[in-house]
Amino acid sequence: MSFNEGTATSETIAAMLDTNPVVVRRIMGALREGGYVSSERGPNGGWRLERPLREITFLNIYRAFDPGSPFTIATSDDHPKCVVERAANRALSLALSEAAARFEQSLSKITLDQLLPRKT
Repeated sequence: MSFNEGTATSETIAAMLDTNPVVVRRIMGALREGGYVSSERGPNGGWRLERPLREITFLNIYRAFDPGSPFTIATSDDHPKCVVERAANRALSLALSEAAARFEQSLSKITLDQLLPRKT
């Protein structure tokens, strides 16, 4: 699977990342749902990329995990009749929405092939 060739087991990937194979299977399962990898069982099985690295963006990966908002800042509804609270909530919601859009736009410009070492 390295550099878009062949397959790699969860154990192999886990060893490369210094993590547990269960964690790898959970992550790869989400990527499989997104159509970015496939898995094959058996003695020659493992995970395989389903698209060229140049076609997979950080945004694709990010969205494969259904993250919701990238921000943990929340609006307040302690005093729903308060004019200031409502105005602050509108302003905060707009700012967070714009920031999330810019964040996703940035992620969409980075493809996995850009992470590979360049031959010189």
